[in-house]
Amino acid sequence: MFDFFKKKQQENTSQEQETEKKNLFSLTFESLKKTIEKTSESLVGNIVQKVEQEEEFDEFILDDMEELLIKADLGVNTASLVVDKLRKKNNMKPSQVKEYLQNEFSEILESAGNNNLSYKDNELNIYFIVGVNGAGKTTLIGKLAHRFKTQGKKVLVAAGDTFRAAAEEQLNIWSKRAGADIVRNDGADPASVVYDAIQKAKNENYDVILVDTAGRLQNKFNLMQELSKIKNVIDKNAPESLRESILVLDANTGQNGLSQAKVFTECVNLTSVALTKLDGSAKGGIIIAIAKEMNLPVKLIGVGEKMEDLKDFNSQEFVKALFA
Repeated sequence: MFDFFKKKQQENTSQEQETEKKNLFSLTFESLKKTIEKTSESLVGNIVQKVEQEEEFDEFILDDMEELLIKADLGVNTASLVVDKLRKKNNMKPSQVKEYLQNEFSEILESAGNNNLSYKDNELNIYFIVGVNGAGKTTLIGKLAHRFKTQGKKVLVAAGDTFRAAAEEQLNIWSKRAGADIVRNDGADPASVVYDAIQKAKNENYDVILVDTAGRLQNKFNLMQELSKIKNVIDKNAPESLRESILVLDANTGQNGLSQAKVFTECVNLTSVALTKLDGSAKGGIIIAIAKEMNLPVKLIGVGEKMEDLKDFNSQEFVKALFA
């Protein structure tokens, strides 16, 4: 009898610990609301304030609304689609614009796909991280490594940006902070570094490989070749292990993020986006533009400097916070 209660108590403790770990990487609604308050003002507040006092929609109001949505980094195409759809709603009043936008944004984000980061227990999980230099890839990898280590996973980082002098050393520092191991070979072919990481992970039973990559857009041809070679190495040596190809975007780039997404989609079959530096940015509307135009869900958001400040993205909570 005593053993039964002891076992039950251990199970309950284990469940509580797992819940705590999960909550550590989730944002409370109030924190999310504060994080995106500038985006909310830009994307919702300015537009609602401009429109809802009018008696009827006319072309001047609709044109103003479209311009404000574009300025709020919703993207030209997405802004046009949202306003064109509104044009066809003959019974819609300007006083309903807030509800209309909320429904549209929710629909766009949900249609882009699931926000949960893909992971399989008892298997090797590879995360292919891409993005331009300066977007925050290295920091994100360090924080993601910390997240997996906190969850009890064995984590290996593959330093695939081998030509930028400080890149590997910076990644090494972040890996140590996270308690993760690293495979690096300064100046080597990036694909060979990833190959070595896969072999090490298989031989030593790692749960996770985080693959860092270069992000030099100045020469798109070289970038595409390099990323394609890495992808081929993964496809050949661990075809069932690639969980996510994640594009890292700096929230402050706004609509430039769309052009970045298009370049990297040509290089890699992207599955999701991680948006860094969202805290304090007024350009978070890019989340909706990318969901609509690239059909890519945001799965991770960076909201601060701490290791725990890489949070799960929840599209429903995001839209609620935008309109709260």
